[in-house]
Amino acid sequence: MPSTGNAEGYGIAMLTPANTNNIYQPSSVAQESVPDCVIFPATHSRLTRIGLLAAAAIVGAGSSYGLAHVTSRPVALWTLVATMTFAGGLLSTWSPCGYSSLCLLRPHGRYSVASVAGWLPTFAMHGLGYAAGAVVLGTVLGLAGMALGFSGFSGGALLGLAALAILYGVHQLDFLRIPYPQRRAQVPHDARQRFPMWVIGGLYGFALGLNYLTYVQTPVLYVVTAAAAVTGNVALAVAIFAIFNLGRFLPIAVNLLPVTDIAVQSWLARRQERAAAFDGVLLVAAGFGFVGLALI
Repeated sequence: MPSTGNAEGYGIAMLTPANTNNIYQPSSVAQESVPDCVIFPATHSRLTRIGLLAAAAIVGAGSSYGLAHVTSRPVALWTLVATMTFAGGLLSTWSPCGYSSLCLLRPHGRYSVASVAGWLPTFAMHGLGYAAGAVVLGTVLGLAGMALGFSGFSGGALLGLAALAILYGVHQLDFLRIPYPQRRAQVPHDARQRFPMWVIGGLYGFALGLNYLTYVQTPVLYVVTAAAAVTGNVALAVAIFAIFNLGRFLPIAVNLLPVTDIAVQSWLARRQERAAAFDGVLLVAAGFGFVGLALI
């Protein structure tokens, strides 16, 4: 799977926050650890991947074309963009920073109403950080698109988005290799020794909300970036990244539930390969959806 190469550094230190001054510090008591993974999910066979590719193409083209005729082309287009964008945000959970955030931004101590209530400011600040990141990145892309003369999803723009999505979808399904530009870095872990956890939540949310400061887990981000730029409109570009960042933010809500960190990390690890396959299916379906809409 091409994107699993982004998962360098999954050996994440599990830290238990101390109860002093609400500062995130290593604790010598009740420290958790996760053993190194030695058995990995099996990759999908070539025949399976061909089937997924064909099914995604048919479903993507058929659903967008059909929805456009039942409703309207703009409704079908924005439904496709929003669905792809939100799903791409969710898929970003399978990244080093996704694992780290779920691990580090947890309620203090044993699960209780009090521990969850004390963690809510961190949860809220994390969301505000993502929102701020969407505003900054969306504004830059909207202004850049405007300067380049883009003014919306024309037929040519849709075909360009389609080509980008299909290429990266084929990449994710492991049929070819294309460039995967990214900054191989994680959120600043040293911050957890220096700031209260609610501040860390905001800093992590903002860094991840800018999307290009850390690992890129899903190439859906590249398609979303292009879509935001071709709108040539700051408000629409911000809205697109608000949807993407909402998908990135929501998985941390699992920490509102009485589940252990090890259970969450293990659930994600067991589904890493499926997430990459779904990523490819999503991109191919979106690409052929754009083609269908461009031809209307």
